[in-house]
Amino acid sequence: MATPDFIRAVRATAGHQLLFLPGVTAVVFDDAGRVLLARRADTGKWSLIGGIPEPGEQPAATAVREVQEETAVECVVERVVLVETLPTVTYPNGDQCQYMDTCFRCRAVGGQARVNDDESLEVGWFPVDALPPLREGERFRIKQALTEAPTWFATTSH
Repeated sequence: MATPDFIRAVRATAGHQLLFLPGVTAVVFDDAGRVLLARRADTGKWSLIGGIPEPGEQPAATAVREVQEETAVECVVERVVLVETLPTVTYPNGDQCQYMDTCFRCRAVGGQARVNDDESLEVGWFPVDALPPLREGERFRIKQALTEAPTWFATTSH
């Protein structure tokens, strides 16, 4: 994910110290029940769509915006799937971040899936029984999004 300008401004004075940031993940399904994934430019790995809210932006609006910006797919948010604080990440430049992720189940309502910015190498729809390699946390998000279970909340720290 590209670093938003407001984070760059904070980093100018905070240096590499740990920042606790909000994040969102969108599990987007089409009418055929396939899930939308993007192969990230920074890691080369397939991933769900996600990002950081801009100051004042609501998390659900962030999910819709990120999906459109990265994949050209228009979607609507249906429900919150899970809320979880993720482990600390140290980026190659030394920046440290920890994200509190709000994951949303979304439904595609328009657009054609394609690479729509410089954050992705490929974008595509995948049947849930034929997913490319994904991190375990992303597989869990997809599994939870497929159920009608209540919102899942992490109860232990990483």
